Amino acid sequence: MRLSELLTPDRIRVPIRAQSKEGVLRELVELLVGGNGAAPDVLQAVMERERQFPTGIGYGVAVPHGKTPALANLIAVAGTARTPVPYETVDGEPVRLFFLLAGPESQAGAHVKALSRISRLVRREPIRASLLAASDAQEFYRILVEAEGGGGSA
Repeated sequence: MRLSELLTPDRIRVPIRAQSKEGVLRELVELLVGGNGAAPDVLQAVMERERQFPTGIGYGVAVPHGKTPALANLIAVAGTARTPVPYETVDGEPVRLFFLLAGPESQAGAHVKALSRISRLVRREPIRASLLAASDAQEFYRILVEAEGGGGSA
């Protein structure tokens, strides 16, 4: 499974408008669910996961995620913040690059695969720098597709 299959340009927000951790999570969840009414359930699942174990993986990256029956499939959204957002991270650094994942318990395997794919990708500094420098969602998506080895339709 490629991230570029889970993410589409309309699920990428460049830049994220919120400036606080909760604001960013709320904004990304809204982007994830659109207007389907699942936002409170998804936000609750993501916030609950954050309370148990914060998802700031270091390098200025956070991968908030949650499992909820409110969604039928695993969905991902991403975004970049112009200014660093205070966030509990393993290295104490604030966050500018966000990937949020949510889906049902039944897709836990895909969920774990997507999380490990994201963390492998963002450990590479040139990719992180390119994603952060993207001027819009289309460019962010194109960088992601190229980082995953091409393919996909941009």
